[in-house]
Amino acid sequence: MRDRLEIEVDGLSKVFRVRQRASGLGAVARGFFRADHREVAAVEDVSFGIARGERVAFVGPNGAGKSTTLKMLSGILHPSAGSARVAGLTPWQSRAQLAYRIGTVFGQRSQLWYHLPASDTFELLAHIYDCDRTAHGRRRDALVEAFDIGAHLHKPVRQLSLGQRMRCELVASLLHAPRVLFLDEPTIGLDVSAKAAIRDLVREESESDGRTIMLTSHDTGDMERVCDRVIVIHEGRLLIDQSLDYLRRSYIRKKLVNVRSVEAEPSFTLRGVEVVARSPHRAQLEVDTDAVQVEQVLSALLKQVRLLDLTVQDPPMEEIVQAIYTRALSNAEPSSTTASSTP
Repeated sequence: MRDRLEIEVDGLSKVFRVRQRASGLGAVARGFFRADHREVAAVEDVSFGIARGERVAFVGPNGAGKSTTLKMLSGILHPSAGSARVAGLTPWQSRAQLAYRIGTVFGQRSQLWYHLPASDTFELLAHIYDCDRTAHGRRRDALVEAFDIGAHLHKPVRQLSLGQRMRCELVASLLHAPRVLFLDEPTIGLDVSAKAAIRDLVREESESDGRTIMLTSHDTGDMERVCDRVIVIHEGRLLIDQSLDYLRRSYIRKKLVNVRSVEAEPSFTLRGVEVVARSPHRAQLEVDTDAVQVEQVLSALLKQVRLLDLTVQDPPMEEIVQAIYTRALSNAEPSSTTASSTP
């Protein structure tokens, strides 16, 4: 099984030394001469394996340790303890070699030159990765067509919309044909249509080339549309590692329906539905999907109120993680909550 694993993590931990803030005049005076520090565990004894071609969502609330783990797996950070191998290499020992085997996209950081066209960055990356010119040209053209960025290729990046820029970011990360793609919040700030396009493109690219995907996101839509397996981390510890189907059946049991109506104070009499927020002409409904299907709720709403707008969304990721955390503690069965779905 080990030779099938593209990412292998064993007991990985990262502890940061953080300077403590002094309080009181005496403490401030002492801190001027001798700084006090405390240790904070960002990641603690995390272990998992990801097989070649798997698409895995690595999720958790803010501060859970997701980005720290990705930085260790990409060689940016050295761990405090434990081991890891990515694409056959130890990341922090072989960072230069690993760069040829992985691609990274950080939703809030860009690898594109802001004042230059994306095409110039693509050419620069071809030199950085020592790409064969003919092979690079073919792959660039195929990716440009697949991601539909031909019309934006020669515009300065600063003139692109966020959705257009993210498509270019993904192409840039895939030009050297990496075996593993790390995606950290790739759809943050995008509108609904742009998110849908990015999700579909990432999944199609993985399916066509057998590329391993590890994705972090607070958007459950990213998780559901791209990935087949979910690893949840909470306060630096691995909480659950299961298939997406298991997570969907076990934890995502409600939907949020946002209604904007002609009526200033709309009233609802719907089975399995609770009004969780209300303001003039607006209401947010929480639908218990165990009791009623979303389609039935939408049909009933059309009969009860005159709708101006309606959206359906998953509950915030933090709520889902909290539900997982609460159930894991109540069950107190580590084997059932942390069993890996890797074959």
